[in-house]
Order: sequence, then C-alpha cells, then structure tokens
Amino acid sequence: MKQTIPTYDLNGISHHQFHVKRMDQHTQIAEDNILMDKGIHRDSHYIFTCMESGHVKMMVDFKTVEAKGPALFCVLPGQVHQGLLMNNISGWFVAVKAELVPDTVRSFFDESLVEIQPLFIDKNLIERISTTADILHSSYTHEMLSSKEGFLVAQSLLNAFLGMFTMLYSQNNISHGSNESRALQLSRAFRILIRQQFKTLKSPSEYAELLNITRGYLTETVREVTGKPAQHWIHQEILIEAKRLLVFTNLSVKEVAYELGYSDHTYFSRLFSKLENQSPSEFRNQHQ
Repeated sequence: MKQTIPTYDLNGISHHQFHVKRMDQHTQIAEDNILMDKGIHRDSHYIFTCMESGHVKMMVDFKTVEAKGPALFCVLPGQVHQGLLMNNISGWFVAVKAELVPDTVRSFFDESLVEIQPLFIDKNLIERISTTADILHSSYTHEMLSSKEGFLVAQSLLNAFLGMFTMLYSQNNISHGSNESRALQLSRAFRILIRQQFKTLKSPSEYAELLNITRGYLTETVREVTGKPAQHWIHQEILIEAKRLLVFTNLSVKEVAYELGYSDHTYFSRLFSKLENQSPSEFRNQHQ
C-alpha cells in the first residue's frame, strides 16, 4: 500500500463540528492538542489560534511560521504542516470544520492573494478576542450542544469569534473588501478555480474560458494585480502539491505525475526541474 499524507478531521477529538481548547503550559501535552504531536499531516478543518503569550514554531507547506505572543495565526484545510515548538503557550485554539465556517470568513482566507502570516497585535485586542473565545468555551458542553437551541447559541458565539479574527486580519494584513476593483475580483476568482481544478486544467486558456474572458485579458489582469502571469499561479499550485507528495509520501515520481494529472511523467519531470532548478528526485532526496 502506498503511503499518503495523513489527513485528520475532528472526529477523534470532538463529536461536534468544532473544538475549543484553552492552552497553557500545564495542558500542552494533552491528548487533544490540535497543533502538536501528530507529525507531518494535513487537516480537513481550519485552525484559528489566538496566542496571548509564548512562542510557537511550525512548518507550513515547507515554510517556517513563527509567532511570539500576542499574535493570531491560522492553518487552512489541506495545508501540510507540523508543529515544531510550543514554549510557554497561553491562549486559545479553535478548530472548525469547513461547513461551519461562514462564507465570508472562508472567502477571506481561502481566496487571499497574499501569503497569510501570523498577525502580531497589541494586548488589548488579544484580550478582547480571548474573552470571546472564553465565552464560546463556556458553551462548549455536551448538555448545551446536544440541543438545537444550545447549538445555535454556540454557533453564534463561534461566528463572533471568527468574525473578530477576520476583522483584525482585514484591518492589518490583507486587502479584501466590497470595494475591490474588477481586476482584484477576477484575480481572486482565478485563484479559486486553480485550487479546484489544477489537476485537470493546466493552461490559462482553459481558466479564461471558465471565466468567460479571453486568455490575453486574464493574463494581463493577473499580472497587473499580482506581478506574475497567470501561468505562474497554475504552476505554483501544481508545484506545492508535487512537493508535498514527493517528500511526504513514497509515491514514485511517475505516480506523483499521474496524481497531478500528467499522463507524460517525463514532461512533469522537465517542468518541475525548470521551475525548481532541480529534478523531482533531487528535491525528494534533499528534503528527506
């Protein structure tokens, strides 16, 4: 049987669609620690972290993410990650299944045109969002969540927490809003389609057709917004998934190529080598 990248959900941690956990130095070795002790893996849910103090270091899709409190950070579904360090942590971790995350929150983080980094904020703001998490935690009981009315109350509190989390990011880190230009909206729609279709659609022309525009207009618009051509973003989505499979599974290069939608594995190898300046095998050997 071929090894795959483990993907975890909340079924082993919670009977509900979300999980709220208070973290401090006394609970960091708890069995339901949602950030550490799983090794390299993906999650099918979101993890929103409100860190009042302490030091966290993680690997997220081959990049080291480091935060020292007070700070916010999140891990999105599908990102390959591993906890590397948790030192004197105090704060809240909230894991939420995608179907329970409001569309506005999902679109904000999933459709971001920039890399999402930890957000460092002052203690007053951290206290406000921590208070919201604390109130949410008080509703996180079997008795309350077992009734329809109780679950609706908990969901409202969860939405308040996620709304505050997103608002702070929107004010400090990522430009996203209803007054976006047509170019920004189009570029975001293009990025969404890539994440959904990159295994089957490989050229800007195919995406332009789905968006009912010309290839030239798509390429020009995406370059204007991001500084990179449309083909770059298609290749980047393919490349990051290829890296995940090369390092975190024992699939052969040929099998990785097929997994990514390439019937000609030699073409995939040439493309990877061109983009990464090393062959798939060399990349695998270097990172394993």
